[in-house]
Amino acid sequence: MTPMRDAITIGLAAYPESQSSAIHGLQDLFTVANRFQEKYSDHLRPIDTRIVRSFPKDENHLDALILPPSMGPRIASAKEQGVINWVRQHHQQGALVCSICAGAFPLAASGLLDGRKATTHWALASEFATKFPQVHLQADRVLIDDGDIVTAGGLMAWTDLGLRLIARFMSPALMLEVARFFLIDPGERAQSFYSSFSPNLTHGDKAILRVQHWIQTKYSEQLSVSDMAHCARLELRTFGRRFHTATGLSPSEYLQQLRIGKAREQLELSKTSVETIAREVGYMDISAFRRMFQKVVGLTPGEYRNRFSPAQLPETSTRGRHDSINPRA
Repeated sequence: MTPMRDAITIGLAAYPESQSSAIHGLQDLFTVANRFQEKYSDHLRPIDTRIVRSFPKDENHLDALILPPSMGPRIASAKEQGVINWVRQHHQQGALVCSICAGAFPLAASGLLDGRKATTHWALASEFATKFPQVHLQADRVLIDDGDIVTAGGLMAWTDLGLRLIARFMSPALMLEVARFFLIDPGERAQSFYSSFSPNLTHGDKAILRVQHWIQTKYSEQLSVSDMAHCARLELRTFGRRFHTATGLSPSEYLQQLRIGKAREQLELSKTSVETIAREVGYMDISAFRRMFQKVVGLTPGEYRNRFSPAQLPETSTRGRHDSINPRA
């Protein structure tokens, strides 16, 4: 397929026994999004999908890649090492990495999920947890957007992932139009999109990208700008300038945005206290957390929870979700 001009390029991994309905369903979803695009803005970039069937070193640029469900054995053996290397390569180059259902297995085998939250199909949860104990598995979640990595749970969760990518790369309004066309209930999808911090990962500055990936796993710790500069292997002033050029934010602003995004997610999905959430996302001063939350969101944490969390959350889910979010606490 000839790449579209100025398109968002998404690679669909057609590895052995991958689910063809997910691959072609995503293509259909993005094709309809491209057709509706003209109604919204000439400035929206279309999505160009590329089915990838072989996985040597790939010189083609990807804005995102998707590991679909597998209908056969889990992919984690030396035979499929090419897939795992392909995932690592494009993540290092700034691609958004996504998995659906059993696609979380090769993603976890790449090491990119270590220390992070992720989801997969509930029937695979025990096998996944045994094989990858370093991943904070939340198999009750349909979709987890962790900034540079997105994991979706069930076999049909490609619809959730596809709508999330349309909202992220094109527009939320366009996503809702596509959902209506396919008679997919967007439900929380639009709400959860607005609550996500979506960092720029395609700026091409490898040193800054390395720091972004590092912050994504360390945001709950007491990080300083000096720590970030050390991770980037840059002098402090040079680091600050390059980070702002690449991301549009200062290092401190970026960290605050990420932490507040994580807090919003917990306020929506759990009954964990505001004080506990503040500590889990890296704020030791609860008053400072409340001030920053209101500055970024425009609501207090309590007001946000009242407006956006489901009316009823299972009481039994709170402890399990709390423990799995930050087992170090």
